Amino acid sequence: MGNHNILTLKSYLSIISHMKYSLAIFDMDGTILNTLDDMTDSLNEILGRYKLPLHSLDEVRFMVGNGIPKLIERAVQGGRNHPDYEKILADFISYYEEHCAIKTAPYEGIVDCIKALRAEGIKVAVNTNKVEPAAIALCDDYFPGLFDVISGSRPGMPPKPAPDGIYEILNRAGMDGKSEGQKAVFIGDSDVDMQTGMNAGLDVIGVDWGFRGCDFLKEHGARLIMMTAKELADYLVI
Repeated sequence: MGNHNILTLKSYLSIISHMKYSLAIFDMDGTILNTLDDMTDSLNEILGRYKLPLHSLDEVRFMVGNGIPKLIERAVQGGRNHPDYEKILADFISYYEEHCAIKTAPYEGIVDCIKALRAEGIKVAVNTNKVEPAAIALCDDYFPGLFDVISGSRPGMPPKPAPDGIYEILNRAGMDGKSEGQKAVFIGDSDVDMQTGMNAGLDVIGVDWGFRGCDFLKEHGARLIMMTAKELADYLVI
């Protein structure tokens, strides 16, 4: 890829040492689960019902990340001004909740990564813009018993990059996220995730394997990017 001025794990550790984290907060879509196929299929199913143009996998890749209302806004001609926007939104939410685990799968090594963190006594959580019941169901299916807290989209919860979900997780975990023995890190694959972690005042780690990739993350402020789940586990368990 050439010199992107991105710190590798080895070079990062040679420059600074980090206080051991007590809590690792993960984004969901593109970080622990590859959900892109199911989201694209569900979106196109609903768009087809309204005889609207469909979208490719790569188009949807850059539509997700800011929550379902924003996804539908980006996917529908006219956005929120489309006369059927609210109906399309409701239909998508209903359909996706029933079809969110057809092609979805954990990324390679991520289950072992999370288990390694738990074995070290590190709490693990999920902060996602996915509708919370779907997020909980997916965690139950693919990561049974592995997450201490799951915070998703629901009425009254501002979507990322607002830090409210992280604050909720910290509160439920009994941590402030910054003190020794309470330090938290936010891990994600998108510009939204980088901004969310920074808005909450946490250290942030980008992951290359998700929807955006290393170059995109670098352009959006990521200082530390992990290329594999094994590398992430090795860094966090130091």
